[in-house]
Amino acid sequence: MEFKKISDVEWEIPIEGEMKVPGRVFVSEELLEKIKGDKSLEQVKNVAKLPGILGASLAMPDMHQGYGFPIGGVAAFDIESGVISPGGVGYDINCSVRLLKTNLKADDLKGKESEILHSLFRSVPSGVGRKGRLSLDKSNLDDVLREGAQWAVRKGYGYGEDCKHIEEEGKMPWANPADVSQRAKGRGMPQLGSLGAGNHFLDVLIVDEIFDEDVARVFGLEKDQVVILIHCGSRGLGHQVASDYIKLMDDEYEHPDFDRELVNAPIKSELGKKYLSAMACAANFAFANKQLITHFVRQDLKHYFPDLKIDVVYDICHNIAKFEKHGDKEVLVMRKGATRSFGPGREEIPEDYRKVGQPVLIPGSMGTSSYVLCGTKKAEELTWGSTAHGAGRVRSRTEAHRQMTFEDAKKDMEARGILVEFGGEKGLIEESPFSYKDIDEVVRVSDEAGIGKKVAKLRPVLVVIG
Repeated sequence: MEFKKISDVEWEIPIEGEMKVPGRVFVSEELLEKIKGDKSLEQVKNVAKLPGILGASLAMPDMHQGYGFPIGGVAAFDIESGVISPGGVGYDINCSVRLLKTNLKADDLKGKESEILHSLFRSVPSGVGRKGRLSLDKSNLDDVLREGAQWAVRKGYGYGEDCKHIEEEGKMPWANPADVSQRAKGRGMPQLGSLGAGNHFLDVLIVDEIFDEDVARVFGLEKDQVVILIHCGSRGLGHQVASDYIKLMDDEYEHPDFDRELVNAPIKSELGKKYLSAMACAANFAFANKQLITHFVRQDLKHYFPDLKIDVVYDICHNIAKFEKHGDKEVLVMRKGATRSFGPGREEIPEDYRKVGQPVLIPGSMGTSSYVLCGTKKAEELTWGSTAHGAGRVRSRTEAHRQMTFEDAKKDMEARGILVEFGGEKGLIEESPFSYKDIDEVVRVSDEAGIGKKVAKLRPVLVVIG
């Protein structure tokens, strides 16, 4: 494959064959070596062949092989001539991260760590197939799919100001529950308010380092502060929405001969519109899911800290398609394992952050640091306002089991001084830092490329995984 170096952190795959636009990859040479063993670069080329694609087929610093699009893939499409592909969004629709800030300091946790961790593990259901703490009927669920986090707040699970610090204010407006199958609804109904499994987590962290004091102050972050990261998505409902529409599109349209996983429908087609509506419903389910988990965390930690205050810093989307204005043109942007990174002035950013840019949250693996960045105008110019979404896998879950035992993973976390509670031994092996790229390098590349500006580094102390 021809590969042209633009800078130390940017590479181009020139147009060839059926490609309509070039590929553009934001990685260092170190990260490039990590992805040469998978098919993610080939996937970047294949995405560049889709009808109506604009600019370039992009991949962020945490890129690795996914379904259809690479994880870390970003592409924008002309609304009239372009397509929507479930492979450009993913199975875990709106799998994303919420950052909470507290009025606690690191010393407030001392001596209480194990008790608090165990209590959080009990309070927030996690694991494969685990049910949430709410009992919903079909009417309630349809309201969740329409209203997202705003439904949860309306029902008393949070505060009005929570929604101001969520992308789309926690509600994607074009969601119609009629476009979601009964099977998808059935899978989602018992799972609202649960963390799930795999790489989903709830972390208690300490603000370890501040890179930009002014922006950190705007976000309400300071050194030694206790913060909480929640990473989860739309559970079985979102997975089923993806499965349903992949099949429907495969039945109605010829899948691309260069990659069956990139089956798609025109954005303006009836099926394209229905998928976007169902995807919005799943995204709203995910917003509501994180809002409920936030409520459970608030309730639980109040037992230990009666004067506790917990506020939402920001809640971002990862696996999503959105209509956005870039320049004077509205386009459909698909971000698959990538984070929006809008710079100062955008009306989509909460008013109290608008002068500095959008908060960007990039979590590490369960044993490594996470980062808060700030969106940039350069990201809007280079990547449709996008950057990385995490460390990015470097080993598959199967490979992790071949190369590491449960005891190895447990000892590694103990050596790092991090307490972990988990639903099963499997998760501790599969989500160990051993399986992920170097988060520091991923963030360095985002910062150096100008697609996300470093604000703060967060050190994990307590980790709940499914």
